[in-house]
Amino acid sequence: MIEPDRVVTIAHVSDMHLGAHSDAAVRDLVGDVAAARPTVTVVTGDSTMRALPEQFRRVRAVLDGLPRPLLVVIGNHDVPLRNPVQRLLRPYTGYRTWITDELDPVLDLTGVRVQGLGSCPRWRWKSGRVTRRQADLLVASLAGAPPGALRVVALHHPVSQRAPGGLIGRARLLAGLTRAGVDLVLAGHTHLPTAGRAHSFLEVVAGTATSTRTRGAGRSWTLIRAAPEEITVEHRRHDDAGWHDGPRARFPRSRRLAQP
Repeated sequence: MIEPDRVVTIAHVSDMHLGAHSDAAVRDLVGDVAAARPTVTVVTGDSTMRALPEQFRRVRAVLDGLPRPLLVVIGNHDVPLRNPVQRLLRPYTGYRTWITDELDPVLDLTGVRVQGLGSCPRWRWKSGRVTRRQADLLVASLAGAPPGALRVVALHHPVSQRAPGGLIGRARLLAGLTRAGVDLVLAGHTHLPTAGRAHSFLEVVAGTATSTRTRGAGRSWTLIRAAPEEITVEHRRHDDAGWHDGPRARFPRSRRLAQP
């Protein structure tokens, strides 16, 4: 049983796109995330721009500075685009060498369990896919979380994005999220920070933390605080003055989460 007054703080960083980035945003990101003293840091993909070795090396340096524990999932830009042989035969070599060998990583902490899903098959580069095996994995992983624990799924592609351009396997993923009693889904990909209820869970999509590809929304990372009665989502913003407070929204916690 989890303490009823425990607050879980999640630092959600996404779409750094190192190789097409702002040096100032990269320089100050680690300090701003660390100042939040997160329970866990989650990075939801597109850490590189083109999955090149020098970009992975830069990503590794940033990840090494972010607060632990840390969970990272792969994004479509972390799979080679311009080398068809590597993409076909060794699509995850760079990612596994520099980031993590786990494509579906999991973190089990006091008060929170996070299941990551690698939604980037080599043959569906942009829009992503979740397999039946992965849907079953998240059910097995999260349905058995301790009572009161925050159940989180992290992947690169938003679940709310429908076809065309949406996830293949979206229906089975939604079914798995419901069966597992997932509370929070973290995603990226769009570079547009949002938060809202989707089906039975809260979906939080982080913006681009450090890239120059802001799509008019600026750079941001997302700070999430899950308290007993509500979840607060704040999109931390970056400009010429550095990182600062951004838009904030509050969402009631589900009845299951609010129970001691």
